[in-house]
Amino acid sequence: MATDEDDRWSRGREVMDDVYGEGFSATYYPVERGQPYHRETVEHLFGDVWSRPGLPVRDRRLLVIGATAALGRADLVRIQALGALRNGELTRDELREGVLQLAYYTGWGNATAVDRGIEDAIADHEKEEAG
Repeated sequence: MATDEDDRWSRGREVMDDVYGEGFSATYYPVERGQPYHRETVEHLFGDVWSRPGLPVRDRRLLVIGATAALGRADLVRIQALGALRNGELTRDELREGVLQLAYYTGWGNATAVDRGIEDAIADHEKEEAG
């Protein structure tokens, strides 16, 4: 019999896959929910926050790209940009234009990291589309 905890875990993983692409949750959080960080990421961040009706996923993603850009986290920008490309939320040109916009607000050094994350995501997406 499924518990409320099972339902929250399943719902969070479903939303995570909607945000980043089918199978993403299985790659990052296969079955292990014993760790508090993993459980809260899946159940609360995705099951509760990303699924709220107040903003569409695309808008939430733009906010996250801006926040991770301010931190200079190319790895996190890459994950968001790849999700946007997979879901058709943003084009390559829109993502590249965003790098320039963010450079003036996050600093040139951080924009260099953002650019790397965006270009890595574009390259990953092109590989996915090709094969």
